Amino acid sequence: MKFSVPRGTSDILPDAVPHWEELESKARKICKSYGYREIRTPVYEETGLFQRSLGQTSDVVNKQLLQVFSSPAKDLSQVSANSENTVVGYSLRPEGTAAVVRSYLENSFDKNEPLSKLFYIGPMFRGERPQKGRLRQFHQIGVEAIGPNSISAFLDAEIIALAMHLLKNFGIKNPKLKINSLGSKEDKANISEWLRKEFAKHKKDLCEECQNRFERNVFRVLDCKSESCRRLVNKIVKELPISGESRSYFDAVQHCLKAIGIDFEVSPHLVRGLDYYTYTVFEITAEGLGSQDAVGAGGRYDRLLDDLGGDEKANFGAIGFALGIERILLATSLTQETSTVLDACMVVLNSGYEFQKEAFKIVDRLRKVGISVDMSYTDRPVKSQFSRANKLNARFALILGEDEFDKGKISIKNMKTSHQELVDRETVLDYLRKVL
Repeated sequence: MKFSVPRGTSDILPDAVPHWEELESKARKICKSYGYREIRTPVYEETGLFQRSLGQTSDVVNKQLLQVFSSPAKDLSQVSANSENTVVGYSLRPEGTAAVVRSYLENSFDKNEPLSKLFYIGPMFRGERPQKGRLRQFHQIGVEAIGPNSISAFLDAEIIALAMHLLKNFGIKNPKLKINSLGSKEDKANISEWLRKEFAKHKKDLCEECQNRFERNVFRVLDCKSESCRRLVNKIVKELPISGESRSYFDAVQHCLKAIGIDFEVSPHLVRGLDYYTYTVFEITAEGLGSQDAVGAGGRYDRLLDDLGGDEKANFGAIGFALGIERILLATSLTQETSTVLDACMVVLNSGYEFQKEAFKIVDRLRKVGISVDMSYTDRPVKSQFSRANKLNARFALILGEDEFDKGKISIKNMKTSHQELVDRETVLDYLRKVL
């Protein structure tokens, strides 16, 4: 029986991996230059963590959460006081923020540092309909800044600046930044009531999906891509009604961004799809991706710390973002395969055991000092060995024949210029270090 890669996933083949490695390497270097440290959390968490953080009405929880298994609760503290259920469910993580916040609280980061600046790189999972650049298993680079009394327009600007810095270094040309403010938790409740009142007058004009969103989470109507809903949203929503205090904070964020030369557009329809966002939200788009053109997004989520068990007296502040690796690679046209490049490839002209053993010893010695080298372990014609060296893009061929074997030498051929030199076997390492 022949098996295929699961629908909504993809193999990252060896020739494509260098693009991923380069992107991840740049991400780690840039994040560390801003003072962020890497954190690695499990790929699955308790389902309740995502239900609590993302919101029971979000599309992610309602439609896309991938539950992997359930197990008996270890103790009664894991079960609601009003529930007889003693089973804990686990789901693959659909995003990274909730897990980072869980780890932050569980490991008492706030007791050791005033502001925790963290980043992560890894796979996320959502059970949605697969599309180009939008898979069920996808990968993100995420950044979170969390700490007591860490509500600052400067920190918001830093987070946004970091996201833009990363994307430009990845090769995204002319990334477009949109920002908005959802105001405080109280503002969001008032906005929700206002949106319901306004859209109720035109409910029949909403698409079928948005009529359901109207009941579950009216904010999601602002995100709809259908023409009828877009026209209605543009007509009704000119600006979200947030408090004067929230407006002043948003103005301060804009001043900070202008101060460091970051261009942006204020988008009153930008709300983000997860319940935990308050105050600043933002989205970054790239050219060449069609209607689904977002490559990154984020925002402030101060109250999530309280909702997940943090001490309300600590007045936690938190803001972060996530960038989609697959979408970045699509936008930068780096999804095509590239060839492996080797420093050298061993070519053995005699199939005898002693020849093979000597070649193997040389290869092993070179590998141990960081020189990339390969050889064939089967009896292959010389022409086939050189052909393989070309296919592997080897810069040099190390040739061991009877004459070289008897004299304690080895021939080194530059595969680009065809220039060839005979050197002592003991000096192969020195020679390669000089020419590589």
